[in-house]
Amino acid sequence: MSRVVYLHVGAPKTGTTYIQDRLGLNTRSLAQHGVHVPTGSPLVSPALFQFRAALDLLGQDWGGEPGHASGAWDTLARKVRRRSGTVIVSHEILAPAAPDRVAKAMADLGDSEVHIVYSARDLARQLPAAWQESIKQGRKWSYRRFLNRSERGGSWFYRAFDLPSVLGTWGAGLPPERIHVLTVPRSGAPDSDSLWLRFCRACGIDPGWAPVDSDRANRSLGVAETQVVRQLNRRINRATRREAEYDELIREMLAQDQLVRRSSAPVRLPPDRFDWAEAEAERWIEWLGGSGVDVVGDVEELRPQRPAADEKFRDPDKVRAKKQLRTAMDALAAMTQEAASRPDPGRQLVRRVRTQAQRLRQS
Repeated sequence: MSRVVYLHVGAPKTGTTYIQDRLGLNTRSLAQHGVHVPTGSPLVSPALFQFRAALDLLGQDWGGEPGHASGAWDTLARKVRRRSGTVIVSHEILAPAAPDRVAKAMADLGDSEVHIVYSARDLARQLPAAWQESIKQGRKWSYRRFLNRSERGGSWFYRAFDLPSVLGTWGAGLPPERIHVLTVPRSGAPDSDSLWLRFCRACGIDPGWAPVDSDRANRSLGVAETQVVRQLNRRINRATRREAEYDELIREMLAQDQLVRRSSAPVRLPPDRFDWAEAEAERWIEWLGGSGVDVVGDVEELRPQRPAADEKFRDPDKVRAKKQLRTAMDALAAMTQEAASRPDPGRQLVRRVRTQAQRLRQS
């Protein structure tokens, strides 16, 4: 049985949500052309199923009830082995996997021709997006602390962004022509050279096989909105809580719906971090040049673009109290309306929201 598996391992904040959703929306039409995107059941999206499989492979268990990912990787591997043609597996949390986890993945897919796909983006765009994402997920650290950790290679996100390290681990033992690096186009790039089309080229997909577009995207928050979510995380110790209501209200409804509609200064890379970001880009580009891997796009897109001389940097750690208050009141209104619209459990949420409002007024 002939089978080619394209394992898309990230990186985070490079359009992976869009790619995974578009694959999921077009599973039937892709299957008609011999391209398979494994899922668990008709009630579970391929993206969720593959997320659980990635968690299981990595020995992690977050994003659901304890044990919710157990056995998911072995189930995915069995489904892959039953297919012929092309199989696509995608999740960005795989990027910083340890060598023993990569070895297990390769062994479980050993009767397939495995290709690694990795999408990369310049750090001036990627790091601000990553900090915002970490805040959405419940972290409480300041922007400065996050950047310091990243420069030292100590944050999970930066380990996932470090192109030579990720591909050195995932590509160990593979011929370079089976490793595909997609550079993320800059803003304003023509539709004829989109990230989706680059992904299709890397995986040998005719774009016409996936005609249904996706509207999924992790939209960015501004400095005031990110700071308000961060303060909420600090007050309710959200990083250690497991109640689904908190994630639903804060991440899904608030951070990814209500607050993205507001307009405040975007989170940018500080001017004093560009020297380091440019040095990292040079290191990546040199590695790509000597590796012989397949690059889809332009490596120059990995170089950060410095802001214009007249563009003022807004420090996300020093947002004025008035701006935070206006944002917090909008957030409080949205959360109160959402909680009040719910049946009985909503009443309990209203009480929680009122408690948080009292704390906000006292702070």
